[in-house]
Amino acid sequence: MTTRSDYHSDTVNELLTAARACLAEGDLMEASAKGWGAAEQMVKAVAESRGWDHADRGDLSRAVGLVAEELSDRRLRRLFRSANALDQNSYDDDMPAATVADGLDEVEQFTAALESHLP
Repeated sequence: MTTRSDYHSDTVNELLTAARACLAEGDLMEASAKGWGAAEQMVKAVAESRGWDHADRGDLSRAVGLVAEELSDRRLRRLFRSANALDQNSYDDDMPAATVADGLDEVEQFTAALESHLP
């Protein structure tokens, strides 16, 4: 049986693949939106697996903070800030392609780190 946590986790890879395709096509706003979506879905997967709230950005930030403390990995908070910057770019469209690419790399690091700690 597929859980909500599994759904969120499975969606991450689809979003990251789509983000890279959008980046290659030069659609930086959509690449940024999908990069943020991947990070958001992974945090939701972790929160869901632990019974934590994940309805809004504040809940997501708190979940990242809790996991960062649990794993003694401050890097997770920094990587999540990169995902937040991609979300902002999905509205502002002011990042150059190289910066969006770097942000997607950091989202991949972030999601991989969290995925390795899913039950």
